[in-house]
Amino acid sequence: MQALIELLAGFIIMLATAALAQFGVSLDRAAEPQPEVHRVVDCTPSASIGAPAETPRDC
Repeated sequence: MQALIELLAGFIIMLATAALAQFGVSLDRAAEPQPEVHRVVDCTPSASIGAPAETPRDC
């Protein structure tokens, strides 16, 4: 009995979707735009590799 009710509900939803599509109505939610990610460089690489004590700790 539960399967019959779910089948009928699915059929009614499908008919409602088809009827609303005739008027340009969509039941799908619009996807939220994804924020753009911009990578930035905080520290410039030093020319001398042999002096790690001169570089800041957060680089």
